[in-house]
Amino acid sequence: MSLFAAGIQARLDALAAISAEAGALTRVYLSPEQARADALVGAWMREAGLSPRLDAAGNLIGRVEGRAPGGPALVLGSHLDTVRDAGHYDGPLGVLTALACVAAWLREDGPPPFAVEVVGFADEEGTRFGSTLIGSRAFAGCLDPALLAATDAAGISLAEALRTFGLDPDRIGEASRRPGDILGYLELHIEQGPMLEGAGLPVGAVTAISGATRLAVTLRGEAGHAGTVAMAGRRDALAGAAECVLAVEARCRAEAGLVGTVGTAEIRPGAVNVIPGRPASASTCARRTMRGASPRSPTSRRLGAPSRIAAASVSRRSGPTRPRRPLVIRASPRRSRRRSRPRGTRCCACRAGRGMTAWRWRRWRRSR
Repeated sequence: MSLFAAGIQARLDALAAISAEAGALTRVYLSPEQARADALVGAWMREAGLSPRLDAAGNLIGRVEGRAPGGPALVLGSHLDTVRDAGHYDGPLGVLTALACVAAWLREDGPPPFAVEVVGFADEEGTRFGSTLIGSRAFAGCLDPALLAATDAAGISLAEALRTFGLDPDRIGEASRRPGDILGYLELHIEQGPMLEGAGLPVGAVTAISGATRLAVTLRGEAGHAGTVAMAGRRDALAGAAECVLAVEARCRAEAGLVGTVGTAEIRPGAVNVIPGRPASASTCARRTMRGASPRSPTSRRLGAPSRIAAASVSRRSGPTRPRRPLVIRASPRRSRRRSRPRGTRCCACRAGRGMTAWRWRRWRRSR
């Protein structure tokens, strides 16, 4: 490993030590861990010759001026937040590599001909408030102010969290950047798949961005005693959910470039001797959150179809007393539709994961 790479790795390890969980890396938006990470990366920015600041959304921005102070900037970076139990490289690799490159540039060639900014976006993963890309959406000027009312698992709203962090939710729009302020955007990101490793290549060019659709699916059946209700008379919501999971799996395996994941399930009432159904509280008996992605077409249509087919099958088998609404599918407003943008490359062609800030920026630029 070269000294340059070793320095980046050492900083990645130091940053990964800032976590809300012992033995795992978890650093969510507007948390004390984000504040500590910002302080550490901000110190590295100052050491490299950049001037760090937090914008109104909590994004960390380090800037070095060009020959004409206040001019448009080349923006480099990625995100500093993580999923729960994350790896060291998803996000921070793009921030710290960009910082190392700018530091080497300044050390060897002096001030650049134009301004350069290294950005650590505060929220890309959406781990805390369930809505992805808050940092880059604010930066791009496309953040819906209604999102300030979104709450985390503890019931704390985004607006409250911003205030606690020392920011003003009423001024979050000030994080928006004008198109004329930006010369371009470049992001290095670890491949979140096995293609490069399998091909024995160290780097690849992104040729497509995977578009993600998240669906919350509720199946309502009928609870009953597990030992006395005959199989022919059951409306088991968990069995129906299992069929939907398998339908999504089969549909996605049948088409290249389409992936689907059922990541969570909530079973109620959750007792070993009770058939999963609708509990007395009228809460849902089985709730699943799906993520599906394809770079070529809207995934809501692709994943909704197998879910509905499976649900229809479950309904037909449930007999004449099936529930009036055996399946409810809600497509989250966080849905995004992204299409591939092929580019010629001499190295491996890769598909980036959902939520890449680079794509978000490109779409914003095209819309202006």
